[in-house]
Amino acid sequence: MNPWIREIATLSLLLLAAIIVGVLGKILVPILFVLLVSILIRQFYQIYRFEKWIDNGGSGKYPKSTGIWEAIYFHVYRMKKREKKRKKKLGKMVDQFRKSTEALPDAAVVLSPNDEIEWSNKAAMKVLGLDKSDKGQRIPNLIRFPEFTRYLDNRKYDDVIVLPSPVDPNVMLSVRVVPYGAGLRLLLAQDVTQLKKMEIMRKDFVANVSHELRTPLTVLKGYLETIKDMDDGESGLLSNSITQMQSQTERMEHLVDDLLLLTRLETQKKKAKCVDIPGLLSKICSEGASLKNSFGRIDLKLESQAKIIGVEEDLRSAFTNLLVNALKYSSEDSIVNVRWYEHQGCPRLDVQDHGEGIAALEIPRVTERFYRVDTNLSKKQSGTGLGLAIVKHALQNHEAKLEIKSEVGKGSCFSCIFPGRLVCTDEKDVVA
Repeated sequence: MNPWIREIATLSLLLLAAIIVGVLGKILVPILFVLLVSILIRQFYQIYRFEKWIDNGGSGKYPKSTGIWEAIYFHVYRMKKREKKRKKKLGKMVDQFRKSTEALPDAAVVLSPNDEIEWSNKAAMKVLGLDKSDKGQRIPNLIRFPEFTRYLDNRKYDDVIVLPSPVDPNVMLSVRVVPYGAGLRLLLAQDVTQLKKMEIMRKDFVANVSHELRTPLTVLKGYLETIKDMDDGESGLLSNSITQMQSQTERMEHLVDDLLLLTRLETQKKKAKCVDIPGLLSKICSEGASLKNSFGRIDLKLESQAKIIGVEEDLRSAFTNLLVNALKYSSEDSIVNVRWYEHQGCPRLDVQDHGEGIAALEIPRVTERFYRVDTNLSKKQSGTGLGLAIVKHALQNHEAKLEIKSEVGKGSCFSCIFPGRLVCTDEKDVVA
């Protein structure tokens, strides 16, 4: 029988018996009052027993009772039993997770919303210098690198940062944070020392080879100029060969210059000053207009007079590459729009052409070294394939980003977006 029906039936029988006794004995009101008080006392007693059982955690066998209270005890007991099974299952899952992360060669640290350490694996103790007793400590107090602190404070975890290990400065760590759950985050630190060494070796190799190539190229160029002066023009084959050799020598020189510039951008940091960007763009556009088939094609709009803190030489290289590419990869009768303005407090340069455009799948790769977009027009164009790589590294050195929007058949827009904090107003330091 349903416990509620049984409870109601019991109360109904007690009420009926009290009415009969009260009517026969002519004491109906006192009898009903006694019955009501008895029921209340019983309910308060049951509530007291229930609260005491719950206060003890609801463990063990529940107190014996009757009626609806027996059903309540049974339901709560069953819920506690299910909860215990779920906790046991979750505990096993947590243990498996911890065992798997303990086996990881990379450091793993679980952080609370307040950057406090909730848990860390053995690798974190080895490369980050953390200890079990550090649980509850704020990780910025233990890993004291300004770049790491800014990374945590910004709460932008799309990128990774590279830091030396707090334990061994010779060990380089690639650190990233993955948010999950209710405000929790998983910090992962990977040892990239060997990768960094290989990258340094690659940069040194490129720089050394580029330097070594300069001398033979200079000698070849000198002899070619001498031979050309001696050429009397009687042999068409000789004249054409000399012209082709000079063209390829100049191409090699441009390639060497671009490789050296890239190496410098990656390894050497020059002192930044306040750069007059409107003045710099005016000069670059004037120089660009003097290029072959470029007169009257550049539309410069200076909607802002903002100057930024940076390295003029690097910015000149980046902006010039963008302008030359726009002129090169669009038809000779089309206009290239150059616009300097501010958007949401950030200085921004847009270089827009109306050429063939770039396919969406190729856009992420155009800033790679030597990558060339495979279009009919670009096959006819000469170049080193390093221009956009130079742009990307120059902007990275200024904490700026390159945004590319393009549509095949309609053209491309390359945007250089600088952080607002780089804007400067000190006229004494203007370099332009």
